[in-house]
Parts: sequence; structure tokens; C-alpha cells
Amino acid sequence: MKISYNWVKQFIQLDWDAEQTGELLTDLGLEIEGIEKYESVQGGLEGIVVGHVLTCVQHPNADRLKVTTVDLGTGEPVQIVCGAPNVAAGQKVPVATVGTTLYDAEGKGFKIKKGKIRGEVSNGMICAEDELGLGESHDGIMILAEDLVPGTKASDVFDIENDTVFEIGLTPNRADAMSHYGVARDLKAGLQQKDLKLELITPSTSSFRVDNRTLKIDVDVADKTLAPRYCGVTISGVQVKSSPEWLQHRLKAIGLTPKNNVVDVTNYVLHELGQPLHAFDANYISGNKIIVKTLETGTKFTTLDEVERELHEDDLMICDAEKPLCIAGVFGGLHSGVTEQTTNVFLESAYFNPVSVRKTAKRHGLNTDASFRFERGIDPNCTEYALKRAALLIQELAGGEITSDVSDSYPTKIEDFQVRVSFDNITKLIGEELPRETIKNILSSLEIKINSVTDGGLGLTIPAYRVDVQREADVIEEILRVYGYNNIEFDEKWHISVANSSRYEDHKLQDVVGSQLVSQGFYEIMANSLTTAAYTELSEQLKAEHNITMLNPLSGDLSVMRQSLLFSGLEAISHNINRKQSDLKFFEFGKTYHHYGENREEHKHLSLLITGNTNAETWRQSKPVTSDFFYAKGIVTSVLSRLGLHSLKVSPIKSDLFSEGLILSLGKTNLVEFGIVKRSVLKAFDIKQQVIFADFNWDNVIEVTKNRKIKFKEIPKFPKVRRDFALLIDEKTTFAEIHNIAKQSERNLLKEVNLFDVYEGKNLPKGKKSYAVSFTLQDEHKTLTDKQIDKIMNKLQQSFEKQLGAELR
Repeated sequence: MKISYNWVKQFIQLDWDAEQTGELLTDLGLEIEGIEKYESVQGGLEGIVVGHVLTCVQHPNADRLKVTTVDLGTGEPVQIVCGAPNVAAGQKVPVATVGTTLYDAEGKGFKIKKGKIRGEVSNGMICAEDELGLGESHDGIMILAEDLVPGTKASDVFDIENDTVFEIGLTPNRADAMSHYGVARDLKAGLQQKDLKLELITPSTSSFRVDNRTLKIDVDVADKTLAPRYCGVTISGVQVKSSPEWLQHRLKAIGLTPKNNVVDVTNYVLHELGQPLHAFDANYISGNKIIVKTLETGTKFTTLDEVERELHEDDLMICDAEKPLCIAGVFGGLHSGVTEQTTNVFLESAYFNPVSVRKTAKRHGLNTDASFRFERGIDPNCTEYALKRAALLIQELAGGEITSDVSDSYPTKIEDFQVRVSFDNITKLIGEELPRETIKNILSSLEIKINSVTDGGLGLTIPAYRVDVQREADVIEEILRVYGYNNIEFDEKWHISVANSSRYEDHKLQDVVGSQLVSQGFYEIMANSLTTAAYTELSEQLKAEHNITMLNPLSGDLSVMRQSLLFSGLEAISHNINRKQSDLKFFEFGKTYHHYGENREEHKHLSLLITGNTNAETWRQSKPVTSDFFYAKGIVTSVLSRLGLHSLKVSPIKSDLFSEGLILSLGKTNLVEFGIVKRSVLKAFDIKQQVIFADFNWDNVIEVTKNRKIKFKEIPKFPKVRRDFALLIDEKTTFAEIHNIAKQSERNLLKEVNLFDVYEGKNLPKGKKSYAVSFTLQDEHKTLTDKQIDKIMNKLQQSFEKQLGAELR
């Protein structure tokens, strides 16, 4: 939000520099994110002075140039070459002295230098009004008043605006500070704590009067819930034209483009007082009647941006007797606004329901200065005052007469908030006991009325415009921010307690696993928990009735909470592939959300997504290795192994999301499902390469990890022995069967069983394949003998032959 310092100083007469004021505003919670200069004339006419042309003669070497001598008030005239046809001796003219920077129409600066023009020395430049930014004429140089003294700064001659603009990072709860008056009000409270008691000056509306009652427009508020207060008045005989420069400068300083004097006044009052207003062309209002109501869903309405919109039955509309004119609190209609042909105006000032305005604005994708304020809650007691303030300004700038009484529909007054605050709680939350008089002074400076004072606390009335102060804690926060967070003293002695923390806490295990995955080349992603309901159609296991639906979704793509981490991960994969990043390894810790009957559940997961090559191409590796199922299995088992989870049960997966996959479990607890994502699923995301997805049930992983006991043992000092078998087996036989048979045959000395080669094809009987399997043996207490090793290997061979029909090759 942009705030003009000159504008603020209309409400509070402060002579501080902008930096000092910005620091105080930041301390008060209105954080200053930046301070910039505004100049109605770029450069502020710095270096431009009044010059007196003493002589003017023809340039000896150019027909269209003149050589002049100009008195700049320095005591010694300077020579300037000028090409303007109207330059003459005796004139008072604006002169850009040597070193001055002038700006062209695009804002590009160029410096005036001492030089020679066609052989004659020129020490400056006599300027036209467009060269100074004071107009558009370039017919000749500007001729100034004869009584001006040479050397006078041009900035003292011309009425230019130099301002400082604060960029305030306004938090959504501070609706009271969404105007220059609101900022000045906060500034007054902060200055009072620095013993500067300045008065808050408010614009007077005492001169408001009804000139005649020749144009009455009846107001009928049909929906008083959505429009608790609605005011209006007519102004007849206005002349719509450009606004005066002072008003244009005020709006330009805060980034607004002036339109015309009537519209500019409504924008001015909006940013001055925080009350949105809307001016209608009264001649366009049919039946001399305004009706505030909702219309049927599907009703067409064209807004100011020339977009035809379909209304919703909950959209509050400003209508006349025949048609809609404006979306209440959000956006005006294309034909009902003020134009240069407008002579009669109906001026609206209202308080609309914040929730209704917010929903309507989101529904139509609109975000205006008016909706920004209405959504957060404005001051309902400012409505009529702002209307009169704007009406008087329109009369001042556009002429006309007030031709109706103020219509004010306010059936149920919006009451102030009643809050009781305890002195003990103030001390407890702030951490320091503040003087009670200081507390009362702060509250009074914030326009919070003190109804009662007891030894225990205060009974308060909070103004209705402070929608963010409705609880005791809110009041204490107000006291603290005005008192100053930096003024709270801290003890030099720190009391620190160290809590017992389990190594199995969620965040610690996440750090362990996350660090491991990063070291293996993975990148962590954080996807939105909101997604589209259409994703449930990609799997029969995901039911639409299990979706948790948003009441007020931002869009259809963000209407439900996700039931799986797969689809948000595939969105990230697709996004990167479309940007030429095809070798990807992602992981995400996130939650899924489910609606089962009357219950809502959320479950934590760790998901892995792998696609493309395992490593980038290098000169040492001419052929990249593509990530496959077995690579992913190694990653998955390494994660579980890092957490101390071994002896896992492997079973095939039954899911329509995978073309093939496995489930790893410990006992009856499933820990992870992983596999190759089906092409039909990938097609929905326009992914053409293979993607492997692993879904850890993180809640289960944490639970079983907690129950695993850590055992420590010495590293054996006796050597391991490896023996290999090349087994000819049936093609349906799995390595898991070989592994289990080996472990059952030799439980003590057999430490590892690994598959290091698989062959299928020529020179093998039909239906057969060859597995090369290694067996690692070790006795932790002595060195194994050949006799022991041979005995174990014979035993293994017999077991394979008997149970699998295997043959040694």
C-alpha cells in the first residue's frame, strides 16, 4: 500500500524527515518496505534558474541559431547558443545551467555540458516547457514574468510537487490503516509515546447543505444482511473535466492514473478516509430508483473492463428499476459510470458485508481498491461523513448543486466491541509491568474508550472499525505495539531448560532420511495440498466421496485436498520435463486427506519420484544408465535400512496406478509401496518417459522404528569367505525363493546372499534361466576351514536341487 507523506501531513502537522517517520511506523506495526521520491516534474527542476537575456544576435555560422548573453544572477553573464525562434533580448527565461540533468518524454536523462555549437561557446540551455516537463509545447522557449529576479530557482517559480511515498507492507488484519487518515491516526498514537501530542486534523463537512430537492433517487435495500448500511445523494449540473493539478499529484504519487474530476474525487476520498465510493451517471438510472439486491444465477452483466460476466445468485448488485448497474463493492458497470457527457451524479457510499464482497471478488477474479477494503472491513460510522466529504469536493471541482437529501439506510446499527482486560494478563503477556496511566493513555490515543477502571483491570469499548481487536489478547497487542516492542527490557540472565527429546521424533527422522536422499541426488519438493477433484478419476482406488472439498475454492484446480502425493509429484515432473530437465529425483514429506463417512483423516507420507538417467552424462560414461525398478528398490531399501528396518516381507502390489510394483512390510504393517507408474496415468500429465513412484506410509515407519531395539556388537576380526553358484532354474523362480531357502539351510554362518548376474536366451533349455548367486560366509569366533565351507555349499546345493529343481551350470 502506497502512502503519500505530504498527504499524511494534512492530517497531522509533523516536521520529521521521512526516514524517522518510517521507523516509527514500522515500530507501530505498519512496516515500511520502501521509501521513494515523487516529483511532479522529473528532477524537481534542480539546476534550472531564471535567466535575463541581455543580448541576442544572429549566429555567424548558422541561419537558425542565435547567440545570447544571459544574466543568471551570478554577477557575470554567460553565453548560450539558442535555436528557438522566439528568443529575444530583455526576456526572462528558464535556463538549465551546466551540469543540470534534463529528461525526455521517456524519462531518459541527459546532462547539460559546456560545449561549442557551430564554433560558438554555449554554457547552458534556454528551455521550452516540454524540455522541463511543464507542458507539451515545443514551439519556442518559455517566457517568464518580467518581475522575476535572475538566479531565482525555477522550483520556487513553478508550482511543482515533491513528495515522499511510503510503501507499507500492510497485514490483512489492519483494515483500520488502509487510508492516509488511518496511518495518521496510528502515527498520532505513536508520537504521544514520544511526548509529542499533536492534534489529528479531519476535513470539515460542516458546509454541506442541500441546495434544492429537484433530483430525488429513492433507495431500496432489499438485502440488508449483505448491505447493512447504504447512503446516497445526488449532485446536479456538474461539469466533468480534468482534475486540478494538486489532485492529480496526490493520485499519481500513490500510483493512480487520474481520470476526471468526479472519479478522481471518489478515488481521493477512498485513499484519504478508507471509504470506497461510487459515482453513477444519474441520467442512466431508470425510474429514479436504486435497488440493492441479488439477481438470478446466470444473469449477464458487463463490467467496466468490457468483460461480460455471469452473475451468481449470491452476488450483491446495485440495480435501477430495470437493470443492474454495478457489482456492489467490487466493480462498476460499463455504461453507468461518469463520462465527459455526465451532468447529474448519484454518489454512493456504503458498508457491504465483508464475506460477501470477498466471495464475489474471488468468484469473478476481480481485485479492486474498493473490494480490497470492503473484504477486510471498513468503518461503518464513516459512511455518511465520507459521502458528504466527496460531495463537497465534487462541488468545488466540478460545480453543481446538492439536489437531494442524504439517503441513509441503516436499520441495525453495527455496535462497537466490548472487551475487558486484566492488568495481570497485560503484565503476563508483555513480560513487564507497565504503568497503569501509560496503559490508559495508549488506549485513549487509539480511540478505545475506557468505560470502567478497577484494581483488576479495565472495561473497554473498541470502535467498530477495529475489526482486528475483539479479544483481551488483541487489546494487549495494541498496547504493546504502541508502547514499543524495543522498549521492553530483557533480563541479562537467561534461564534455559533442556527438554528430553526422543531420537524418534518425526522431525528428527525426517532430517535423517532427507539428508540421505539429498546425498543420493534427490531434491526435496513441497507441493500444494490443494488439488483438482479430477485426479480421483485416474484410479479406482481413489473415490470422489472421500475427497475433502473446499467451501470457497480459489479455482477448480484447487477445489479438494489431495488423497495421494503421486499426482502433485507428477505435476512437478511434467513441469521440469517441459523445461528440458528430464533426469529427475524428487522426494516430498506431505500429508494426504480423506473423508470417510463422518470422519476426516489425514495421513503423513514420504514420496519418491524417479525418472530419466541415474547420473548426468560425462566423458567417462558414454552411455547413461537409465533409472529402473531395481535402482528404485535399492533407494527404498536404503531408506528403511538407515532407520534400522531389516528382514522385510516382500509382496506384489495390487494397485491400478502401477504396471508392476512391490509392497515392503514388517510383520503385518505395510511400510512402502513402490513401482512403475502406468502409462495411462502418465499420459494425463503428458509424460512420455518411465516414472517410478514410492509411497512410504510415514506414520507406520515412525511407529515401527520406535519399537526397534538397537543392538551393538563387535566387528568380527575373522575373515569372510565368498562362494558363487551359477544355477539353472525355472524362469518363474524368483531370487526371493533362493534367498529364503539359503537362509533356512544355514542360519548361523551364512551372512549375505546376493544376485549378481541373470541370463536368459541362447544355449539354455526352454523355460529356463541362469542366476549367478554369491554366498558370503563368516564365523565371528574363528577362521572357517575348507571342510566347513564345502559342507555348507553342498548343503545349499542339495536344498536348491530338491526344492527348486535347480542345476549347477
